[in-house]
Formats: sequence, structure tokens, C-alpha cells
Amino acid sequence: MASIVLLVLSVVFASNAPDLENEKSHPNKTEIASTETKEKSDDSKTTKERNVSKEKRTPVSTPSLKSSSHDDANKNLIPVTLIETVDGDTIKVNYKGKEETVRYLLVDTPESKKPGTCVQPYAKAAAERNRELVNSGNLYLEFDKGSERDKYGRLLAYVFVDGKSVQEELLKEGYARVAYIYDPPYKYLSTYENDEKAAQNKHLNIWSDPGYVTDKGFNGCAANQTASQHTSHSTHSTQSSHTSVGSSSSSNNNANTQPTAPSATTPSTGQTDFANCTELREVYPDGVPAGHPAYQPKFDRDHDNYACERN
Repeated sequence: MASIVLLVLSVVFASNAPDLENEKSHPNKTEIASTETKEKSDDSKTTKERNVSKEKRTPVSTPSLKSSSHDDANKNLIPVTLIETVDGDTIKVNYKGKEETVRYLLVDTPESKKPGTCVQPYAKAAAERNRELVNSGNLYLEFDKGSERDKYGRLLAYVFVDGKSVQEELLKEGYARVAYIYDPPYKYLSTYENDEKAAQNKHLNIWSDPGYVTDKGFNGCAANQTASQHTSHSTHSTQSSHTSVGSSSSSNNNANTQPTAPSATTPSTGQTDFANCTELREVYPDGVPAGHPAYQPKFDRDHDNYACERN
């Protein structure tokens, strides 16, 4: 009987042995799922590490700034807002939140508003052309290496409208001369001199009358100081409504075109010799023009034929 029981147990053990072996050699579904999840996690981690490594190796590209409408030569241009056109070579602008008067560097146009000075030929035409130019687009200033201000506190600058030089246009069209070369070298001086020469050769506007333009300014007064003096810049036609030193005007016309400066008449004291402008202004508050007995070249520091003027 005992042998029979042992035989039965032996058979049962033998039949179950493979299943145990299979269970040991083959993990259950939960273990398989866990292993697969771990493998996926490892793969994901590896991919992520590869991407991070790739990002570290690849330079990060930043969007480049849009190129300015002005080239590198004009990279120092400062935008300003126009307030008013004063005359042919002066404007008022809003600069850094403040109203400033800007005197154009290296150019000079005939006078139209200077105290004690008559309206000179082409002055209104130059002022009108300047007004057209500075109102034609976005306005910019550029300073040179010298002082940014003159003795009157005005800004000294090159003026541009949408990249176009206002000074150059005035010179090319014969409304301005090159002047006030105090502290060379200047960035655009040679260019301006070429523009001036071209207009001079064509006898445009201020260059149409011999002797009108001098190295100290302009001679004579406009006979007709009205708006009709303006000449179109496109035709560059000469003006006949003025009298200059080099013209063949009658003596009566010459007498009528002398500068009128009531404050510059010789005083009853007869004093005409002064040590400085302070003394001169006590007698002549607005200064004196060239040709006046009290005029002295040493008092005319800006060489505009007017001494000790207040601007």
C-alpha cells in the first residue's frame, strides 16, 4: 500500500515539474508589462538626452534686426521732430524732449530774418526750399566730431530727410554756399565743396550774379521782398527781383537797398570806437553792420558782415 502511494506521488510530481520550470523561466504578464514600461522610459530618457545634447551643440539663432533705411555711413543719425523752419539754414526741432534750434553745419544761405539786416536776394527762396525739404519725410540729425553747439547755444548738425542730405540739396540747387569751416576735418566738407562748385559752374540762383557771393556772406538787399521771389528748384531760373553789388543798378536803386538798422545809427555822442561788444551794445543794442563807423572785424566772429549782433 505504501509503495502504491509513493508511486502516485511520484507520477504527480513528475507531471507538475515542467509547469514549475516554465513559471520560473517565463515571467508573468505583470512583470512583462513592467519591463516594457521601463524599457520605454529608458528609451524616452535616452532620446531626451540626445535632444538636449543636440541643442547644446547647435547655436541658438536669434532673429536679426531689420536693416535700417540708412546705410552704415549714416549710422549716427538721430531722429528728431520738426517744429518750425526758421530760414534757409536753420530749423527748430524736438530733440530729446526739448525744443532746440539747429544751425546747419558748413552751409550759409542769404539772410531773411537777421536783426538789423535787410532781406537779401534769394533768402526767401532758400527758406522755402528748406521748408519743402525738411517737411518731405522723416527728419534726422548727425553731429560731427567738433562742438555740438555754436556760441549762441544752437545745435550744429548735418540734417537728413529719409537719408537725403538737406545741406547737399541746398548747395546743389544754388541756394547755399559752403561756410564756417572752423574746426576741420569735417565729414562731408569735400562733398559739399563739390556740390557748391557744380552749382557755381551752372550759375544757379545765388551764383547767377557775379560779386553777390563773397567769402564773408552775401552782398546787397532784395529789391522785391515778396513771396514772388521764390524760384522753382526744378527749373533753376534766375531771379531779376534783386540788386547786388556786381549788378548795373541805378544809384537810386542802390540807395534804396542799403541795410536799414535804426539802432545802428551814429549816436549824438559821436562815439564809434569800442573796446568790446559789451561796450558797443550799450550804444547799439542790436550790433552794427559792415560799413558802419563802429564796425570792427574783430567783433564779427562769425564773419557775416555784422558785429556784436544778438541772435
